[in-house]
Parts: sequence; structure tokens; C-alpha cells
Amino acid sequence: MTDHTADVVVLGGGSGGYAAALRLAELGKDVVLVEKDKLGGTCLHRGCIPTKALLHAAEVADAARDAARIGVNATLSGIDPAGVRAYREGIVAKKFKGLEGLVSARGIRVVTGEGTLESGPAVRVGADVYRGAEVILATGSYSRSLPGLDIGGRVLTSEQALDLDVIPERVVVLGGGVIGVEFASVWRSFGVEVTIVEALPHLLPAEDTASSKALERAFRKRGIEFRLGRRFASLREEGDSVTVVLDNGAELAADYVLVAVGRGPATAGLGYEEAGVVLDRGFVRTDDRLRTDAPHVWAVGDIVAGLQLAHRGFQQGIFVAEEIAGLSPVLVSDVDVPRVAYSHPEVASVGLTEAQAQDRYGSEAVRSYEYNLAGNGRSEIIGTSGIVKIVRRVDGPVVGAHLVGDRVGELITEAQLAVGWEAHPEDIAPFIHAHPTQSEALGEAFLALAGKPLHAL
Repeated sequence: MTDHTADVVVLGGGSGGYAAALRLAELGKDVVLVEKDKLGGTCLHRGCIPTKALLHAAEVADAARDAARIGVNATLSGIDPAGVRAYREGIVAKKFKGLEGLVSARGIRVVTGEGTLESGPAVRVGADVYRGAEVILATGSYSRSLPGLDIGGRVLTSEQALDLDVIPERVVVLGGGVIGVEFASVWRSFGVEVTIVEALPHLLPAEDTASSKALERAFRKRGIEFRLGRRFASLREEGDSVTVVLDNGAELAADYVLVAVGRGPATAGLGYEEAGVVLDRGFVRTDDRLRTDAPHVWAVGDIVAGLQLAHRGFQQGIFVAEEIAGLSPVLVSDVDVPRVAYSHPEVASVGLTEAQAQDRYGSEAVRSYEYNLAGNGRSEIIGTSGIVKIVRRVDGPVVGAHLVGDRVGELITEAQLAVGWEAHPEDIAPFIHAHPTQSEALGEAFLALAGKPLHAL
């Protein structure tokens, strides 16, 4: 056995782990980063980046299919799965190489292997032990399944769906959250018949009801079917097809089934509890500064209960790095973290839904305004419909923003600033949005809530 020492040992090289390592190195700390697979984790290799590459390929397919509408002579002759895969893998490889170079340039020691936590604190990798004055846990998450539903064959998680080398004719998606609606959107653009099954009353059930309903309208128009308020009961495979049976006895036949029912924290079998870390339903328990119950051990990212988003992991990783360095950073609460589903159309939000705001402040103390993108010139040009909904406290600040439409994910940062800085619509209304841009829709909503709508009655 060989002992190694460092200022900080980071277990996990995904979004939260590598962000922490980079910031620590920038602050002059000696860092060891332990990763069993590849730097970048799920987000870079099996999640955010490759799925958005697929979604862009889907956008191009839709543009080609609809080109005649705007006077462009183009046709869509088909989808080449191998070509799409090569495009996706090329993007991932380039980003991975860049990340490796960045980590190397910062002098971070990368250890490849499966690490387990030990008291001390320390991380064991095989026969080697890496002891740090501080240890950061950042081991990420895995795709969940449902009881009685085995992954394999024609039953896929998002990881297997990415590697699918055919374009199926029919797919059933179990779960109407972000992963489910994004894959449903891709497959429909590729010409696949898609049915989403969601146990709750709406698609993207965590979003404002107005956003969910707007997405549902758009999906109906695209020919994406969905069964809401229905649960998976059983499944049977028959040769080259699979049949999903719902709780009401309805049967849905498909070539493949995508299980998109969320992600669980990757904490089992890593020595956490033995080293004094307390788990709650698999998630690592922390205080409000992300310290675990084990001295000098911290946790960031998907293993900490809350939003499972790469950029939340980035922020938490940076926060812990600066906390260790004694800089007293500010931790962004989950409600102020922007959320985007990159489907067609996109759904983006930050802050409270209208229902959440009413629960917190009372229904009479909350006001909202919904602006239809039909009135936005840029949205008309690119052919998208949707909404911008802003929620405010009466005579108070903006507390939530909810957007639906193609490319609205690019607008959510302005909304985040409004919510995070507790801006009043009256504060924002004087600022001009460039014309014609989709950002004007945000401006119109702020103007309306300030009592002076321009392009709305």
C-alpha cells in the first residue's frame, strides 16, 4: 500500500468534481482528482452534451423538412444514424480533450480508478490511499428504473438510447420529465411515432402549469402522443417488439421503451457510511455549507438532494473550493438555479412557479403576466410559438420566470438576474431590448407588470 497526500482529494471527475478541482488549483491548492471513467462524467459523455448534439441534429432535420415553407428548395431524404453518431462523438471528443488539457495545465493530479472513501479523510484506489486535509465527494448519479422493469434488450435508459444504431418506428417513453421530453422530441423529429407515459397530470410536472400546458399543445401539434396520470404496470417482449401495459389495462406496442424516470445518487458501495457520512434515501446529508457529517468531508452535485443539473454541480463545486480556501462564498439556492428542457419547443424557468409563490406569499399577494410569443417578431421569423410568463409579488420583486419556445433557454440568464437580484418590474422596464430579438418578449412581460404594456392590450 502506498500513501499519498494532498491539500484536497476530489472523488469524482464530473461537473461538480472537476469544477471544484479547477477552482482549488486556481486558489493554490494541491489537488488529487479521482475518476473511475473519463473526466467530464455523465454530463459530457452520456448526458448534457451528446443529447444536445442529438437535439441539434433533430432541429436540422425539422428545418429541412419545413424548408419549402420559407421558399428554400431542400428535402429530407432520411436520417443516417452512423452520421449522427459520428457528429455527436466528435463534439464530445473535442470537449473532452479540452477539459483534459485544462486540468493538466492547472497541475491537478488525476488518478484513474474506482475510489472509496475512508476515515482520515482519505480515498482508496486499489492499493493506494490518497489522504487530504479535505475530501470532496462528487460521484454523480445513475439512471433509475421501475420495480419489475429490467434494463436491457429493447428496454433502454438514456445511455443506451444514445448508442442506438437504428432509427426505430415506434418508441414508448416512460417518464415525462426533462430526459423523457428531450428524447421524445429528438425521435419525433427523426420520424418516429412516440408516446410518453407520465404518472403525474402534466409533462414536466415540476414546471409552472402554464409551461407544461404550452409544451403539451406543441407536442400534440407535432404528433407526439402522451398518456398523463397513467402508470407503468408491466412489460412483455415479443421478438422484435415490446408491449407496455399501463395501470388501466391499456397496451402500447413499440420497438423500444425508454425508461426516463429520473436519476438516483451514486453513493452505494463507496464507503461513505463506514467513514461517517450519513445518507438519506441514498443522498448525502449536508449542512447549508455542503459539509457532510464526517469531519473535513464535503459533497456536491447530484449526490446532494435537490436539482440534478450540471450547472448546479459547477456552482456547488466552486462554492466548496472557495469555502475550503476561506473566502466565504455565496451558495445559490436551488430556486435561483435556471432550468432548461431543450426539446422543440424549449422550456426554461427560474424561481418560483405561480402556485409556489401563492403558497409562500398568499394568492392575493402574487401577480403574474403571460406574453404570447405570437406577438414577438423574431419568434415569428424562426417559426416558434410559446409563452413568457413572469410572476411577481404585488408591489414587490420578480419571483419567477417561465418561458416556452424554441431557443428560449438562451434568455433565462436575464430572468435569473431579475429573480436573483430581487428586481422589481419597474426597475427593469426602462431597459431596452434589441429589436427584433426574442428577448423583447421578456421586456414586454416586465413592461406589462410595471403597468405600461407596449405591444399588448
